[in-house]
Amino acid sequence: MGTNNFSSLPNELPKRRYYGKSLPFGEKSFTGNNIGLMTIEQALADYAFFLKGFKKTLKAEKCPVVAFGGSYGGMLATYMRLKYPNIIIGAIAASAPIYIEKLSGNVFFQGVTKSFHDASPECEATVRSAFNQLQKWSELGKKGYSEIAQTFYLCEPLKNAADYEYLLRWIRNAFLTAALMNYPYATQFMGNFPAYPVKVMCNRLQSAVRPSDGLYAASALFYNATQDLPCFDIYNEYVYCSDPTGCGLGNDAIAWDYLACVEFNSEMETNGVTDMFPVLKFNSSMRDHHCLNTFNVVPRRDIMDVEYWGDDITPASNIVFSNGNMDPCAAGGVLQNISDSLVAVIVDGGAHHLDLREDNPLDPQSVRDARNFELANIEKWLRDYYHWNK
Repeated sequence: MGTNNFSSLPNELPKRRYYGKSLPFGEKSFTGNNIGLMTIEQALADYAFFLKGFKKTLKAEKCPVVAFGGSYGGMLATYMRLKYPNIIIGAIAASAPIYIEKLSGNVFFQGVTKSFHDASPECEATVRSAFNQLQKWSELGKKGYSEIAQTFYLCEPLKNAADYEYLLRWIRNAFLTAALMNYPYATQFMGNFPAYPVKVMCNRLQSAVRPSDGLYAASALFYNATQDLPCFDIYNEYVYCSDPTGCGLGNDAIAWDYLACVEFNSEMETNGVTDMFPVLKFNSSMRDHHCLNTFNVVPRRDIMDVEYWGDDITPASNIVFSNGNMDPCAAGGVLQNISDSLVAVIVDGGAHHLDLREDNPLDPQSVRDARNFELANIEKWLRDYYHWNK
């Protein structure tokens, strides 16, 4: 979309602070108060000042700018339009959970469960059975932990209940990531996944001798796609953080963990009843404790309502919100039109921000239609802009 329709500059912008090489305090960027600039407010201001200066350098002050983003980037695209409408004439916000609090509780993980159930109802049942087997083993203590460690080819033995719970979160992380990345072709984004990884995971689960072996094989699809790891180091391959959907690894994990502490009220957990995962709690007190101990900060629970309009963005304009109906994050997004210029498009069979990915012969028609819808809206924004800025 766009390359054949518009004459535009390359869409590569500087990375936001604390990602890649954009480290405001060098190697000390993630220590003490130095990480305090890792906020949405700062990111928006950085891009606003960059765009003003960049356009001035090119002598293109009157050139219109459209914001694009997926997931958190979709939230930023939305907020750029809300906060700087003088700079951004419109935004394409793909899979943007701007109503992120709606994903709290176990709503998000219900969505993950639905993805696997839709691939195969027996798949969900096998996952539940596998976790039940792990629970029975865990109740045997040291002997059971040894059986679990052998089944999952762990580099280190499980020593206690805390290690066992960490393993459960490690497993759950593989499944939620596959649900988000459930694209119709192989990708190397957030891991090396084959086409429709949810279906591949289900095949592994259902072809194993024991459900627990299938659970291992399904998890290995994410953690050992290259098939060159002799064992799994769960504490290095998954980071517990303030976002139960995952923070990544390395410095990126630190940055996202801090951002989730101070900006997002995403207290998601599983209950084993309305989702297929074991009981893994993550409530407000657990989040507060983690954030205080890790960063010496307390979550700002009203920040989204104060800074980014909360649940009522009706005064805004020129934003397209797209969501795939296979995306677990969709429940936190805009799923129907709010006004004539705050419009929603649903991608049938689409996972997380599929519409922002490069065109692919395996794309479903629904995502092609969504891209055309987005293109039509951009064309309208441009016509309106040039009409009022003759």
